[in-house]
Amino acid sequence: MAGVLQPVLAGVVTALVGFASSFTVVLAGLRAVGATETQAASGLLAVCVVSGASAVWLGLRHRLPMSVAWSTPGAALLVATGPVTGGWPAAVGAFVVSGLLVVAAGLFPPLSRAVAAIPKPIAGAMLAGVLLPLCTAPVRALVEVPALAGPVVVVWLLLHRFARRWAVPGALAVAVVAIAATAPSGRLGDTRLWPVFDPTSPAWSLPALAGLAVPLFLVTMAAQNVPGMAVLTGYGYRPPFGSALRTTGLASVAAAPVGGHAVNLAAITAALAAGPDAHPDPERRWIASVTAGVGLALLGLGAGVATTLVLLSPPVLIEAVAGLALLGALATALTAAVAEPEAREAAVVTFVVTAAGVTLLGIGGAFWGLLAGGAMLLLFRIPGRPGPQPPVPSPPRPSSSVPAPPGPSSSVPSPVGPSSSVSSPVGPSSAGRPAGTGSRQDRSREREVPAERAGDRSPENACGAARTDGAPGG
Repeated sequence: MAGVLQPVLAGVVTALVGFASSFTVVLAGLRAVGATETQAASGLLAVCVVSGASAVWLGLRHRLPMSVAWSTPGAALLVATGPVTGGWPAAVGAFVVSGLLVVAAGLFPPLSRAVAAIPKPIAGAMLAGVLLPLCTAPVRALVEVPALAGPVVVVWLLLHRFARRWAVPGALAVAVVAIAATAPSGRLGDTRLWPVFDPTSPAWSLPALAGLAVPLFLVTMAAQNVPGMAVLTGYGYRPPFGSALRTTGLASVAAAPVGGHAVNLAAITAALAAGPDAHPDPERRWIASVTAGVGLALLGLGAGVATTLVLLSPPVLIEAVAGLALLGALATALTAAVAEPEAREAAVVTFVVTAAGVTLLGIGGAFWGLLAGGAMLLLFRIPGRPGPQPPVPSPPRPSSSVPAPPGPSSSVPSPVGPSSSVSSPVGPSSAGRPAGTGSRQDRSREREVPAERAGDRSPENACGAARTDGAPGG
């Protein structure tokens, strides 16, 4: 019994943290692309149910702790994109196409490898540009509604310092209390306790497909599925990537007509179910992911209450809670964006264009940011650029400030005579000779020359410079 209780409790914690940390992002995203109150609640319920069902199926089938959740970066993308051409039905059509692309990636490994081959700085910069507008919401909330936002931010800071796992749920609890205390009398009594599925017939438009479906697919793959696999691999598991993509892709397609935007392998909360805190025995941790799936599906039944609370609050306050939940993801994305010096400028272009939130030809900024960064990377990348070479010992440089030691040869060439361009066969100098050539005695004498005479060009210094210049991020 004790061996089952620990992973079950870990699964309950995973479900609670996953739901409370980012359901506000989902509701804000669905509302941003045109969903009504009922449609947003239906979408939240849908992603909860299909995420839970997918986690249960994968856990029981493979006996691995494969946690599944909605795409939080995908929901942030909806906020950044805003209304699409064709309205809510076109957004639903984009959700369907995004899910089908995930299924295709699971059926055709070259497609998933192509997504994984997108340069990490470009993918990270696009994600950072998508997250930035929401992550600035806490600052705006402190200015616009300081009495409500102040306690939320303070609680988040304290819990982030002492109990990081509960920082966002704690901030959300404070926000709920503030909303209930300031809501107009009688509004809470109108709360719909049981959400219902509200189906919408999908519509298709080229701007919605290019500006929402494709970026949603890329963000879900690059920011959720690939990192989720990395988390499981880091704990020693070998999860079947194709099976996970097919399952979550089909789940996304099923949830789309009732408002669900995307589900995927969990990346943020995956460690709660796959780590040693879930169970000392790695073979028993799948119980935690299955429990988390069941818990998430049950928490979806509170989507109606959650949606009503969101509607009763100032919009900037809910966005502030969502922004606090995404600060860690923003930090990770920015780190990936600037990690490679040769791609840093292209990543900055991607970030700036995406964060600008411009819409051109009905297509949102994420698509144009990815296009602009990729084009700049291709334009300025030098083909066939050689990699770092091992340092080669260099001959001493001529120096006017340090006199040459006595000997038959001097490092300063003689102004007269044919020997001025040919080094003497004896002595520590080898001017005019390629580095690394000459007799053993010559090279031995070169090592005896003081470092200051060599202009700090010793092999040890050269190696140190190579390591410093080549280290990522400085």
